[in-house]
Amino acid sequence: MIIKNEKDIPNMPWEECPKGCEDPVWRSTQNPIIARNPTGKYARVFNSAVVPFDSGFAGVFRAEDRSGIPHLYLGKSKDGIHYQFEEKPIRFVDEEGKEAFSHYQYDPRLVQIGTSYYVTWCDDFYGPALAIAETKDFKTFVKYNHPYLPFNRNGVLFPRKINGEYVMLSRPSDSGHTAFGDIFLSRSKDLRYWGNCDHVMERGWEWWNLTKIGAGCNPIETSEGWLLIFHGVTNTCNGFVYSFGGALLDLENPAKVLYRSTNYFLTPEKEYETRGFVPNVCFPTSALVDQKTGRIAIYYGAADTSTCLCFSTVERLVTYTKEHAR
Repeated sequence: MIIKNEKDIPNMPWEECPKGCEDPVWRSTQNPIIARNPTGKYARVFNSAVVPFDSGFAGVFRAEDRSGIPHLYLGKSKDGIHYQFEEKPIRFVDEEGKEAFSHYQYDPRLVQIGTSYYVTWCDDFYGPALAIAETKDFKTFVKYNHPYLPFNRNGVLFPRKINGEYVMLSRPSDSGHTAFGDIFLSRSKDLRYWGNCDHVMERGWEWWNLTKIGAGCNPIETSEGWLLIFHGVTNTCNGFVYSFGGALLDLENPAKVLYRSTNYFLTPEKEYETRGFVPNVCFPTSALVDQKTGRIAIYYGAADTSTCLCFSTVERLVTYTKEHAR
């Protein structure tokens, strides 16, 4: 299997698969890698995104202070596990250099395309709406005008242009907790004006993603198709439960689903996933992929309280998705 458009990351977080484990992914023994209130300043750090940068790792982290309002903070690490966070939230400026303030910001994704890094997140724009910002050095963050009207969440960019256009997955929603939702795709020539939309996947027939779905990590390009790790939600008598699974999308037309796993990759089972500010949540937002070995380290938020890691390989997840496809 060929992995494309990724880097060799010899220092990425990694643990070998436990003996006898047949699951598609396995959790880090160090979970949660970022626990509740890690610096004494933030109540919770979760649902965050990381990329290789400057011989280590840089991340954009959702953190909530004692006001309870979420903002995005910059964090850096040498090993992808132990992070040092900036004291203040990221300062975004618009394309004229003026401050681009938002009342709240949450659930970022982060991807490198060419020589730039792009952050997408859910932003305050008269309700939850997607936002995009560009940085080249993790010092200056230039925020573009909002790509969509409210309400929209889970904006996830593909790591390269497809047929000359940028492509983004998203999930239209409402102003609340959204008891519905499919994944859609839109295209852009310049990352500012978006349209030419397609429907990609509907919420599933399987119970684990019966209520709604949303793109999780930025898609991983393989010779078998784009590997998409997505979250799925079911509604129970005790509230929503967030799990995550996988699908393979066509390389040149990612609106076409080649395979979609009927089984989840991971569901809340550990205490740090089933107990917390919002119980029963495993929410994937980022994946480090080592092109040489095919290893994957998936960052996910646990119970809207902490940041965790699980591991797999590209081949293992592609094979599992195909073998358990409907």
